[in-house]
Amino acid sequence: MIEVARQLFARVGFTNTTMNDIADASNKGRRTLYTYFRNKDEIFHAVIERELDRLWHDLELVRRLTLSPEEKIMTMMLTHLYKMKDLVLRNGSLRAEFFRDISLVEQVRSNFDRKEVQQFEDILDAGNRVGILQIPNARLMAYLLQNMVKGMEVPFISGAYRIYGTIEEIRAVVRHLLLHGLDPRHELQPTASTPLDSNQ
Repeated sequence: MIEVARQLFARVGFTNTTMNDIADASNKGRRTLYTYFRNKDEIFHAVIERELDRLWHDLELVRRLTLSPEEKIMTMMLTHLYKMKDLVLRNGSLRAEFFRDISLVEQVRSNFDRKEVQQFEDILDAGNRVGILQIPNARLMAYLLQNMVKGMEVPFISGAYRIYGTIEEIRAVVRHLLLHGLDPRHELQPTASTPLDSNQ
């Protein structure tokens, strides 16, 4: 039922889809549908949650890669952006609701955001332990990194970021910020490309 609802939301939009439409398209009676969901908002919640589960699966795969902490964080951030772009664009009309009703989306993604902050914190802590990073407050830095990538979602999906730089330039700036902060004694170094960069 959740996948049927996603397809309907993507095709005709959340507003134009009724509970009857979802029940009919999934070959279920309205009574069966209401056994699982009290209203359309709950189904929308379930659809977004399932889509975020797909993103989380990809981030977990990146976390297991053998990379340096800073490369792992940057690859996770790029994976987040590319997969979020795929999520929004493949859902057609649903993408309008994704950005229009931000409060509902925020409720749904709060658990995902918390897990992503924890993921960043774990990587920062690992970098601190081996001496590659020197982050005094890994929890706060993880929170800031997660908000940074979250704030990039709309400009990344729309392509607006391109007036400021390429993906490779963004990687270099983020890497420099992570390793050296605003210390002027270190030159900005280019970073190695990843397969994700070819999608820009």
